Amino acid sequence: MTITVGVFEAKTRLSELLELAATGERIVVTKRGVPFATIGPPPTREDQIKEFIELAREIRSRTKPGPETAKELIEEGRRY
Repeated sequence: MTITVGVFEAKTRLSELLELAATGERIVVTKRGVPFATIGPPPTREDQIKEFIELAREIRSRTKPGPETAKELIEEGRRY
């Protein structure tokens, strides 16, 4: 569930909002009705791993393999 509060309300209820965030709630802080910041629980280790895997897949989809084979690259590395 997401709770939306204004900046002034967030300032006056910060401790309470942090307690809610610790239980898993997401709080969107608005400034003049426009979302300005989000308060939420820190990412879990699982979330960080999923984010890393998505990033690795994105990078992999943008790279193209060269004409060299893996064996050629290994042999070239051994020369240096």
